Amino acid sequence: MGKLVVLKFGEGSFEQGFAVTLQIGEEHERAATEITGKLPSFPEMPLYYSHWQSSYRQIGNRYRLHADKMQVTNVSMIQDCENTSRILRARFNTWLRAEEFRHLREKWLERLSSEEEVRVILQTENSQLQLLPWHLWELLERYPKAEIALSSPSYDRIHKPRPKNPLVNILAIVGNSQGIDTEADQALLQQCGNAEVCFLVEPQRKELTEHLWGKNWDILFFAGHSSSKKNGESGRIYLNKTDSLTIGELKYALKKAIENGLQLAIFNSCDGLGLARELADLQIPQIIVMREPIPDQVAKEFLKYFLQGFAGGESLYQAVRQARERLQGLEDRFPCATWLPMICQNPAQIPPTWDELRSTTKPKDTPNLVLSTKRRLATTLLSSLAITGLVFGVRCVGWLESVEIPAFDQMMRSRPAEPQDSRLLVIAIDDDDLAIQRQNGESLIGASISEKSLNKVLAKLNKYQPRAIGLDIYRDFQAKQPDLITRLQKTQNLVGVCKGSDSTANITGIKPAPEIPPTNLGFSDFIHDSDGVIRRHLLFMNQEPTSLCPATFAFSLQLASLYLRPSGIQPKFTPEGNLQLGKTIFPNLKSRTGGYHDIDANGGQILLNYRSPKQIVQQVKLTQFLASPINPSAIKDRIVLIGVTARGDSPDTWPTPYGAPLDEQMPGVLVQAHMISQILSAVQDGRPLLRVWSLWAEVAWIWVWSLVGGVLAWRKFSLPWLVLAVSITSGVLYIVCLGLLISGAWVPFIPPILSLVATVSLLSIYNSATKVQVENGQ
Repeated sequence: MGKLVVLKFGEGSFEQGFAVTLQIGEEHERAATEITGKLPSFPEMPLYYSHWQSSYRQIGNRYRLHADKMQVTNVSMIQDCENTSRILRARFNTWLRAEEFRHLREKWLERLSSEEEVRVILQTENSQLQLLPWHLWELLERYPKAEIALSSPSYDRIHKPRPKNPLVNILAIVGNSQGIDTEADQALLQQCGNAEVCFLVEPQRKELTEHLWGKNWDILFFAGHSSSKKNGESGRIYLNKTDSLTIGELKYALKKAIENGLQLAIFNSCDGLGLARELADLQIPQIIVMREPIPDQVAKEFLKYFLQGFAGGESLYQAVRQARERLQGLEDRFPCATWLPMICQNPAQIPPTWDELRSTTKPKDTPNLVLSTKRRLATTLLSSLAITGLVFGVRCVGWLESVEIPAFDQMMRSRPAEPQDSRLLVIAIDDDDLAIQRQNGESLIGASISEKSLNKVLAKLNKYQPRAIGLDIYRDFQAKQPDLITRLQKTQNLVGVCKGSDSTANITGIKPAPEIPPTNLGFSDFIHDSDGVIRRHLLFMNQEPTSLCPATFAFSLQLASLYLRPSGIQPKFTPEGNLQLGKTIFPNLKSRTGGYHDIDANGGQILLNYRSPKQIVQQVKLTQFLASPINPSAIKDRIVLIGVTARGDSPDTWPTPYGAPLDEQMPGVLVQAHMISQILSAVQDGRPLLRVWSLWAEVAWIWVWSLVGGVLAWRKFSLPWLVLAVSITSGVLYIVCLGLLISGAWVPFIPPILSLVATVSLLSIYNSATKVQVENGQ
């Protein structure tokens, strides 16, 4: 239980001094200690405050004063305000350390512990005393759980029992908002848990009066423009662009609201001391106002922090102190922001907690069904952990692979296209080339290029000195033309293809061209997934004993190695069995990689990081190459691939992430070009290889988005807004995953989406069930 401290100021003035009575006791009990003393005269004190007040108001920081009185921000006055505030603070504390007041200080220190929560009530009729920055009293600052409130010496207890509301009923008046942003205040109130908020936006006087009479309100809130007279005896609120009211003009409606249980009035507007004085005469239990004009940004931040604390389980006084002190982060732009919020208290009333405002039985008998901040956090953490475990378990057994892989393909298609790789040239054999060869009487038995045309191509290429030539055409038979046989045998930079056998799939393989030396052979085998799509790149493998293909390195790797050889780069293997070219290591895939659940990871496999769905290398048709003059720079020191792009006769096309239907499939020679480009770009350009995160990093990633879902459910949006929030969040997640994929990381997308939606759904159901329990008084 906390302590209650009352400082009563008797008759007096700053010219004569003040008689002071200090009372200290337990909350809910009569004071156990009472001592009297005096504060000496200090005529200059009001002048110090006036100097600070003048410098503060000259800043003109977009205040919530009447719109006509707002000024243009003048940052040059900030330093002057800070200087006068330091002077005021120093003089104020010097006065409170007077010898006549010392025994009250000592009694305070004797009776109060710095660990206790302390409510301090300052009772005085003197408006100049009320304006002083009592929160800066160095004695009060020793007590981190103490907060001070103002009170009039005259007060009455409200004896009528307060009606019990299942939810905290808030009447929120949004007055004239010209030049300020009150939508933020509305949004913060809407996010309060276990509350029902009624908004009156720029109401007419009659509308406001009827609402005050018509319901049992717990909290009255006002945001907009307001002001007080210079003597602080009365205040005025601006309802709309044409109408304004004093508290006296709402006297009967407010008295009725107080009789019906109104506990707290919050005026998140300027210069509220006059409003507080009039409300105190009506015996309202608690009031929060701003002592001076308040900048719009400060008003919004105070309300946010106060509602977080108060609705989260903090006492009213602690919520105000914490919210007030957190405003210090704004004082570089808004000096003395922490000075502004003030509590005005009816000493006969005990401030209720947020839970007590909405209790359906006596507070001690009511189960705590309100989700406090700590309880919400615990519920969110436990729910997110459970859902993360469930989603990851489902993923581990492979049930998400069928949706994760298409999502990966979609992101591959969404990436921006990369420029062509100038290190490669493709001599493409299309349907027209096949027809022209036949028209010329050239034999195509067993191949897509005749021996005559192939001999011409190789002869022409050798003139221009390509660094490597890749013949991506099966020739499992002996050549007949002597010139071609000799050329195939002696072209040292020519790499041919063969296909390995696979006994598990009953594939016998294809022999290499007998003229090409075994050291210049590469296998052309592609690794495709269960849907036939090529997403992986096989770099090397151990051939089966019965394989017709002796090559252990891929066709793409052989050509890339030839290209890199002049740079002194040779293939080698790390102790872990990963391929290394120069400083670049190609880590082998594991059976569980990214969205894959249980793939055959034999051999050296990596993910295929396609370059672009468009033409990634320069292409020239076979007929054009043979008939037209060639620019030597288009061939010299490049890798030249010879392969088939025809679709009508002996097609060699493959499904890729860019298209699986037959008319969208990619020719095999272009798939090889992607693979070669991937190797060269990784080694020479630092282009990222596709990689995945570790198991625990993926678990943490899924959990983070589950927590995001918990936060969305915590906000308690209406269903349409919740759906919109989840949709926007999902879009953000997609963009993040796409950005990471562009940078080379394949991170989970579907599992986080599932955990996000599942957590939102579960906690929304839980919130609804809790609300029903509260409404039923269970």
